[in-house]
Amino acid sequence: MLNDNCVNFNFSENYILEDDCVLLRPLQQDDCNNLLEFSLNEPETWYYGLISAAGEENLKQYVQDAIKAREEKNMYPFIVYDKTTKSYAGSTRFYDIKTNYKTTQLGYTWYGKNFRGTGLNKRCKNLLLQFAFDQCNFLRVEFRADALNARSIAAMKSIGCVEEGILRQDLPNQQGGRRTSMVLSILQQEWTETVQQKIKSQIEAIDKKQ
Repeated sequence: MLNDNCVNFNFSENYILEDDCVLLRPLQQDDCNNLLEFSLNEPETWYYGLISAAGEENLKQYVQDAIKAREEKNMYPFIVYDKTTKSYAGSTRFYDIKTNYKTTQLGYTWYGKNFRGTGLNKRCKNLLLQFAFDQCNFLRVEFRADALNARSIAAMKSIGCVEEGILRQDLPNQQGGRRTSMVLSILQQEWTETVQQKIKSQIEAIDKKQ
């Protein structure tokens, strides 16, 4: 465990997170080519998202904005590569990163439809949480989701996220209305005591079925 007084995170560092089945690396502008098939063929992927990457121009803007946010030290976006199928699967990122408070949010997560329900998300979350808590020494990782997005909320709770409450109509949605968000989180102590082992056991169970 790192000294409680420091967070070991550098926006300029090109972090690579990987296990036997998945690799996450920093998102780059030319990754538009790697994600284009989802953008063109699966626009529903971003239905609950605050920002849509459906359509080539939207995807280019999505990636450009994510990279700019990293340069401005607000976000750190990754592209997800599935080693099993040897193909790119989606994207995720840390955002609202506050190193002085030792907190971050984890989100903007999406995968192509063929990668959902495969265990890929649990592997990604495991790598990202290991990185946040064990390597960087963040004390809290927060998650948010549209309160109507039952699939996403269930996935968060399944890995050990604790529901904290509701933010009523806190953000505009893509349908022209206001989104109500659910807030969940994992604390470093919870990660160390229970969550880490819980996710590990879930991944082992998935591996046995495959």
